[in-house]
Formats: sequence, C-alpha cells, structure tokens
Amino acid sequence: MYRAFMLKYGEIGIKGKNRAVFEEALRLSTEKALSRVGDGFTVTRPNGRILAEAKGDYDFDEAVDALKKVFGYVSFHPAKIVDDKGLPELYKEVISLFEKEYGRDIKASFKVKCKRGRKNYPLDSMELAAAVGEQLLNAFPGLSVDVHEPDIYVHVEIREKIYIYSKEFEGAKGLPRGVSGKTMLLLSGGIDSPVAGFRMARRGVTLEAVYFHAPPYTSERAKNKVVKLGELISRYTGPFRLHIVNFTDIQLKILDKCPRDELTIIMRRYMMKIAETIAKETGCLSLTTGESIGQVASQTMQSLNCTNAVASLPVFRPLITYDKQEIMDEAERIGTYETSVLPYEDCCTIFVAKHPVTKPRLSVIEKSEESLTGEIEPLLEEALRTQEVVEIV
Repeated sequence: MYRAFMLKYGEIGIKGKNRAVFEEALRLSTEKALSRVGDGFTVTRPNGRILAEAKGDYDFDEAVDALKKVFGYVSFHPAKIVDDKGLPELYKEVISLFEKEYGRDIKASFKVKCKRGRKNYPLDSMELAAAVGEQLLNAFPGLSVDVHEPDIYVHVEIREKIYIYSKEFEGAKGLPRGVSGKTMLLLSGGIDSPVAGFRMARRGVTLEAVYFHAPPYTSERAKNKVVKLGELISRYTGPFRLHIVNFTDIQLKILDKCPRDELTIIMRRYMMKIAETIAKETGCLSLTTGESIGQVASQTMQSLNCTNAVASLPVFRPLITYDKQEIMDEAERIGTYETSVLPYEDCCTIFVAKHPVTKPRLSVIEKSEESLTGEIEPLLEEALRTQEVVEIV
C-alpha cells in the first residue's frame, strides 16, 4: 500500500540561504540508508520535504528501521501514491487508507491537512480539507473533528501525483550527517563513549575514533567488544575509522615513574596527546569524550582541567551534565548497552589507583610528568607507529 515515505525535517527549515545544503545532505543520507532496502528508493527534495519513493518491492519494517536512524528528521510518514482521477476517486483512496490504518470502528478525533502544490487544482487547500473531512465523517461514525488537538492527522498533498498519509513515526531529529565537521572520539568499552559518539553524530558531526588497548592486561575480547560497539553506533553515524593504539608500555612507564594517586590523570593526559596527534593527521577539528562531570575521580572539574591542558583542539563532552542512569537509558535506546556491560576490562580500569586524587593541581601533575621526560617520548612514537586501523561499516 505504501509506495513512498514523506519525511519532514525541523531546524533545517530555519537555515535560510544554507537550507539547500542541509537538504541535500539529508537527501544523500536518506538515499544511503535506504539503498539496501528492497530494490532501493528514489529520494528527491520537493519544497519543504524529502520524498522517498520505492523503485520496486521492499520490506516495510526494514525501511522504517533504516529511516529511524537518519539524523535530521522530526517525523516521517508512509504514504500512498495515487494518480489524479478526480475528487470522487481521491475520496475513495483516503477512506481506503484510513480504514486499513485504523479500522472501520475507530473512535477518535481527527483533522485533515491539505497542501496544494498545483494551483490549478479545482479546490484550494482549505476547501479540499473540508471536503475530505466530510467524507471521512460520513464513512466512519466514530470520528469527530478537532482542529486544535486531534488524535489523528490525515494529510493530502497535491503535487504531480497525490500523496495521502496519516501514520507517523518519530524521527531521530538533529542535523544530517557530515554538515558539522569531524571529531576524534575516544572510544572505550564502557557505556558512556558510544553514547557520546551518537550524540555528536546527531549534530551532523562525522566520527573518527581511537581505542587504547593494553595487552596482555586487556584481552582480544576487549578489543573485539570495542569494534562491536563501533559497528553498533555506525548504524546511526555512518562508516568511520577506528584507530587501535597499544598503550601498555606507556601505562607501565607511568606506573613506574609517577605517584600512584595521579596515575589515572596522567594516563588520561597521554591518551589525549595521542588522540590529538591522530586527530590532526586525519582532519579532525576536535576531540570528543564520554565524560560526565563528577561521575568518577578523573571527571571532577579539577581533573578535567588537567586533562584539557594538554590539548590544543577543543574537547567536546556531550554527556557532561548527564547522570549515569540517563546515559544507561540512552545506551539501551540506541542498542549499545548490552555490549558495553560485557565483562571485558579496558586499560583504564586495569590500572586505576585505589585512592585516586580527585582535585589534582595542574602544576603538581606537570611536575610529576617531568620524571617521564626522555623515556616516554619513544614509547609515544612507537604507539603511533604501530596503531591498527579498522574500518567500521
């Protein structure tokens, strides 16, 4: 019954002269998302809409699932396409669609919204809405009109063909993929960082990612878990590269030379240094972490200040005000939670101190790091030289 999807965006509509750029990015993202659904879809940009029309047979549920992962839409609607064969035939098509979606015995309020793209149509938008509404009232005794807060909207759009739709699916919102530059995501095997990557991508940011591996203290299963998390978020973000950095020797050197209570902060600072080096080499404009203020010792205001001090690129923390339950709820919603809680430790948890400093002073941390001078630089170079790059698709 549904040969098309009418897709509606939100904030893109206020982009002024740049709106066409955002619309085209959204069209391309939609085309990509639907390219593997059935025989594919033709995606166009009629005024104020994105329209996806099926080229042939397709699986409806698969198409809906794909569209739910496209950032930029506030809602989308499966639509019936009908040829213009006159008003009586249009009324029949509207009644047929309504009955299939809601049943003959529906009891609800409704409102008809019409959009007339062809000004030579015999009725204007208001007249057509009234006429269609009258037909629905006659066909379904349980219906009533409510023009302010109806239970159901019925849409009729008159273009070259006529599109009828009512059922609505919530979109992923945000901005279309790739319109906001690229960031380097510090991706671990935990709950937070995949959600942070999702949140950045929802604002149109393209991802690159880095994972710090510490064999033999962390296993291949821990690395595979992170790759799996990357694959899960790539359903929303699109493909990206994951840089896997062997961090063991650097951690052991820090463990040997630096105070135990400062271990986590100093490790985080070297992670940021490595991540920024790779970020600059790959055209990233920022770093992104899953940190939330006050969640653990390394995420107090003082600790974050010490971590930021080593980076010249902006460091974005989209979860900075989230509490843990909010992050867990989001992880469950996007499908990463079950993988994140698999019991494979990452390098941060293996080397954490029993009593880490919670209010570190930058001058003290920098003083402690002086003991690493001359010994850690070759280890940093080796970690960068031997990084493994995995294409996440």
